[in-house]
Amino acid sequence: MGGILESFRLDGKAAIVTGCHKGLGQRMATALAEAGADIVGVSFSPEAAETKAAVEAAGRKFVYVSADLRSTKPIQNIIETTLAMLGRIDILVNNAGIIKRNDPLEFSEDDWDEVMSINLKTLFFLSQAVARHFVAQKKPGKIINVASLLSFQGGIRVPSYTASKFGVRGLTMLLANEWAKYGINVNAIAPGYMATDITVQLREDPERSRAILERIPAGRWGKPEDLAGAVVYLASPASDYVNGTTLAVDGGWLAR
Repeated sequence: MGGILESFRLDGKAAIVTGCHKGLGQRMATALAEAGADIVGVSFSPEAAETKAAVEAAGRKFVYVSADLRSTKPIQNIIETTLAMLGRIDILVNNAGIIKRNDPLEFSEDDWDEVMSINLKTLFFLSQAVARHFVAQKKPGKIINVASLLSFQGGIRVPSYTASKFGVRGLTMLLANEWAKYGINVNAIAPGYMATDITVQLREDPERSRAILERIPAGRWGKPEDLAGAVVYLASPASDYVNGTTLAVDGGWLAR
């Protein structure tokens, strides 16, 4: 029997990671590869050259699928490509998402629909497609959703994002209830305030940035690297009895 560290290994596994071309998605994809998984990276970007190079440097295969996840139409191709190129699916990381900022009195229906489509609707139907594969093959699997601190708090000027991320947390719990009997673990990661493209406006506003940093016990913005251990844990056998939880990786923000 292997030691505890062996239970974190992902050798021979295949993982789908959406929003893989930069930031949090890129680091989660490369972390899974470093733990032994082959990666199908999905993104709206025309390529993911940096992610591909990092995955292959870890000695793993990388397959790229360019897809606009504001629609559910690419889902079948993602599943078919993964099975054709890697022969299996073991892990899904639903990381892709967008944010629109505006005062609720001025918020548009288009901005509402676009955020909800990619952050919640496609997340559910891609999870459904992967889970159907797990059930049909009678094999266990791991689904990891990317939630947010705004799965717990209201935030400001981001009504559709907050609604979508509360939905992600709720769906994570519901799907865990439904699919645990099939050996499918469904969990989520709630990143704190991360130094990525999505927070550029906040970090460039001295007043907002100072207020945020003052509340974070760790005293700094998070980095993509901070999610590496969390995603490997939730994707690995080490978390086989963890189901329906949303793990905050936030430097202690929610503890304040």
